[in-house]
Amino acid sequence: MSAFKHTSFQDRQKSAAESKKALLAKFHMRPAADDPVVLEREAQRQAIVVAREARAVERARQKAEEHAALQARLKLKEEAREAERIAEVARLELQAEADAQAKEQREAEKKAERDSRYAARKGRKAEAKSDRRQRR
Repeated sequence: MSAFKHTSFQDRQKSAAESKKALLAKFHMRPAADDPVVLEREAQRQAIVVAREARAVERARQKAEEHAALQARLKLKEEAREAERIAEVARLELQAEADAQAKEQREAEKKAERDSRYAARKGRKAEAKSDRRQRR
C-alpha cells in the first residue's frame, strides 16, 4: 500500500475550505480590543514598558554618577601629581640655592685663607726687612 492518498480535486477543495473555516473561527474567538482581559493585558505590558524605561533611566543616572566620580578622582590625582611636581621644583630650587650659598661660603673661606696667608707673608717680609735695617 502506498503512502500517497489518491484524493480527488473535490476532496482537496473541501479540505482547504475546512481549513479556512477553522482559521476564521480561531480569529473570531479572539477577544475584542475593548475586552477587560485584553485591556488588563495591555495595561500590564505598559507597566512593563514603563518599568523598563525607569530602569534604563536609573542605569544611565548611575553611569553618569560613576563617570563623574571617576573624573573627580582623576582630577584629584592630577592635582596631587601637580602639587608633588611643584613641591619637587621648590625643593630643587631650595637645594640649588643652598648649594650656591655653600659654594659662596667655601669661596669666601678660601679667599679669607688666601688673604691671611698673603698678609702673613707680607708681614714676614716686612719683619725681615726691618730686621735687616736694624742690623746695619
